[in-house]
Amino acid sequence: MAIITIPTPLRQYAAQQREVNVSGSTIDEALGSLTAQYPELRRHLYNDNGNMRNFVNVYLNDEDVRYLKKGNTTVAEGDTISIIPAIAGGSAVAAANIAERTADQSLSHDEILRYSRHLLVPEVAMDGQKKLKAASVLLIGAGGLGSPAALYLAAAGVGRIGIVDFDVVDSTNLQRQIIHSSEAIGTSKLASAKARIEGLNPYVKVETYETFLTSANALELFKDYDIIADGTDNFPTRYLVNDACVLLGKPNVYGSIFRFEGQASVFYAKEGPCYRCLYPEPPPPGLVPSCAEGGVLGVLPGTIGLIQATEAIKLILGIGEPLIGRLMLYDALSMRFRELKLRKDPDCPICGEHPTITALIDYQAFCGVTSADEGITEVDISPLELKERLDRGEDLMLLDVREPHEWDIAHLEGATLIPVNDITERAHELSTADDIVVYCKAGTRSARAVQQLQMLGFRKLHNLRGGINAWANQVDPTMPSY
Repeated sequence: MAIITIPTPLRQYAAQQREVNVSGSTIDEALGSLTAQYPELRRHLYNDNGNMRNFVNVYLNDEDVRYLKKGNTTVAEGDTISIIPAIAGGSAVAAANIAERTADQSLSHDEILRYSRHLLVPEVAMDGQKKLKAASVLLIGAGGLGSPAALYLAAAGVGRIGIVDFDVVDSTNLQRQIIHSSEAIGTSKLASAKARIEGLNPYVKVETYETFLTSANALELFKDYDIIADGTDNFPTRYLVNDACVLLGKPNVYGSIFRFEGQASVFYAKEGPCYRCLYPEPPPPGLVPSCAEGGVLGVLPGTIGLIQATEAIKLILGIGEPLIGRLMLYDALSMRFRELKLRKDPDCPICGEHPTITALIDYQAFCGVTSADEGITEVDISPLELKERLDRGEDLMLLDVREPHEWDIAHLEGATLIPVNDITERAHELSTADDIVVYCKAGTRSARAVQQLQMLGFRKLHNLRGGINAWANQVDPTMPSY
């Protein structure tokens, strides 16, 4: 018997199991045993042709089996097979580039006192502290990952920190985005983060870019920074950050989080694999929930963000063993770290031997994501329109496709609860004759449920635009938002 570990995003298709004992003498046989036990898993692991999906990696112990023949790869008693789906490297080169500017740096008496604990460490000392002062790091996002990374990079004395973000501080951010305060609610995240960093260390230059990162501006924003730290929460931006870093020859310090699990690595194409080597293609939209939909333990981004800050500092100083070619997995529930080896893909479309991507592309289209305007279709209904129809006494069936624990927070009176992942098998509980209004938290899962029901022959469907949070904001202010 071997053990297959099931990652959090896929546990909903495996009866919430973290580990499953399977039989089989090869990888293919073991995965076949798994999908026989949990048939719903198969469509998330394999495409219609029976091939493993490109956004899913499989490891035997710590070895990436994509480069092996899974059908002939022997599985021994007690082996661990890990399924690693996409969830939203020191480098002597990076350190050398920074070292060129170190000679121009000096430390004041106050800075020497401030960084005295660094100066006592031989691997840092005066020369290393000057490297930190000469270095620049661009943080993509001032949220859960960007918050701890920014604070510790600033405290360490990184001389120039850039932050790209376009959001405002919301009360739901404060559970994990520790750079912001209650007083900052409703204000720019960039203004909040800049004020906090400058209050922590006045010797750090903070540059803010209040814009949405796009193919049109990424190269210009990245070019003057030594290191890029990716703290984003969506796949289009992750691929954009990766490709821009590869094209510019920059290290990409990567972190991602979901519920209780996190990932961290350094993608640096000059010395190892890039993000596309790990995940050639993104998962379909809606398959992997965002933190806004799936939730996240508040302390988790602190751990992963600190790992990102640590890796950036190692790159700047040129010390230690960076996470180039390694993927670190963290499970907060078991308080366990695992490390998997990554290989550079010779056929990678951007960093491989014969690259086909030589310029930034349309990443929304690449990831199958439509714009907000494109998402408004004839089946959408606004909260105010729904209220008017309910007030007129129209016979509408309200279908809540969130999880039971979300139903307990708030729900619409008279609604029926069927979680989105149960829609297909429980569709018989619904009638095609009913006029059905589907809702979730913000409209994403309900849109997916509408599509599933349309494929099953339902036609009288409406997606509540903005979900129950929009209903709370526009119709019923007594209802809590989350």
